Amino acid sequence: MSPQPSCKSPADCPAIIPVFPLPGALLLPRGQMPLNIFEPRYLAMIDDALRSERVIGMIQPDADGGGPPLAPRLYRVGCAGRISQFAETGDGRYLISLTGISRFRVESELAVTTAYRRCQVSYDAFAQDFEARAGEDEVDRAGVLQALRNFVDANELQVDWAGIKEAPNEALVNALCMMSPFGVREKQAMLEAPDLKTRAEVLVAVTEMELVRASGSEPTLQ
Repeated sequence: MSPQPSCKSPADCPAIIPVFPLPGALLLPRGQMPLNIFEPRYLAMIDDALRSERVIGMIQPDADGGGPPLAPRLYRVGCAGRISQFAETGDGRYLISLTGISRFRVESELAVTTAYRRCQVSYDAFAQDFEARAGEDEVDRAGVLQALRNFVDANELQVDWAGIKEAPNEALVNALCMMSPFGVREKQAMLEAPDLKTRAEVLVAVTEMELVRASGSEPTLQ
């Protein structure tokens, strides 16, 4: 691959990017998202991205927004990622990894001749995304870990507690959000949280609500 282009501030990032609508897929700044690409239109998207900035916008379709099945209306906020790993398979698929750069707001969707969709986007509202570990000191780490432990215990899961203990707050919160099994609306709420502290609070609240739902009990008003 060619040397990575600079994308260290909103002004450095491409204003027009291809977008990959994928429900339930949450990419966050500095997060890593593996993708198995097999549809012809997205194979073409990857080919074109590799020839240019190597930036793709991950975004969720809005199930309530309408639009045709092959081009549903999109949420207005997504996250741009750079193709940081790329491999071809023997059966014509691409295995890639995206590294999250920054969230963006869709300003308009372009009329295109390509099979995939492209949008004009702005990163200006998310300048903090370019600052690694911004707001970490505000995160209630104990609350996040307790919610995780409750969820793990309720679902009889195995986790790498040693790795979690070593993870900085940004990496911990963002990884848990990206890996969480929650729905499109919950993932979108995590994405659109204004800062890391709020994202952690959304994660904890959604986890607690899911535990209550799964237990079949009603929340108790204090």
